[in-house]
Amino acid sequence: MAKIAKPAEESVVEAPKRNKKLLIIVAAILLLVVAGGGAAFMLLKKDVSADDEEAADETTHVQKKKKDGKEQPPVFVNLDPFTVNLVPETGDQYLQVGLSIELEEATAEASLKAQMPKIRNNITLMLSSKKASELLPKEGKVHLAENLRDEINAVIEPPKKNKKGETVSTVGPVKSVLFTSFIIQ
Repeated sequence: MAKIAKPAEESVVEAPKRNKKLLIIVAAILLLVVAGGGAAFMLLKKDVSADDEEAADETTHVQKKKKDGKEQPPVFVNLDPFTVNLVPETGDQYLQVGLSIELEEATAEASLKAQMPKIRNNITLMLSSKKASELLPKEGKVHLAENLRDEINAVIEPPKKNKKGETVSTVGPVKSVLFTSFIIQ
């Protein structure tokens, strides 16, 4: 029986050696996976932080532009609605229009409000001289908005005459005229 016991002892001794080798192999693989994951995380984290730094630089750049006065948010001034009679084509027709004026800078709002009675008068005269058929298509509305912009700019900064006596129009503070409502009845 002693012979039987010896092989059993040898097999018990050999099992822990295999377990140690297996444990070392598993630990090495686990260490490689963790190290690879950590390296990948660090590389990706550097890319994300570089993107964050670029975004921060862009934000700072935009803020610097705003401080320099080169790029400012748009300024809008809403006008009270206009209701006018249109030139009759098929009977009485009315136009009710709401306008919003986009200015280049906030300082122009004071000069706009100072000239508001004259601006409202000129807009009313211009609107009442139109026909409904002119204003119904999109092109008619776009053309009207451009004419209104030019009229408002002419009131705020009147055209000047050059040395030859020719009238030279100046570019005014109004960038665009936007319709907030447009109803023809």
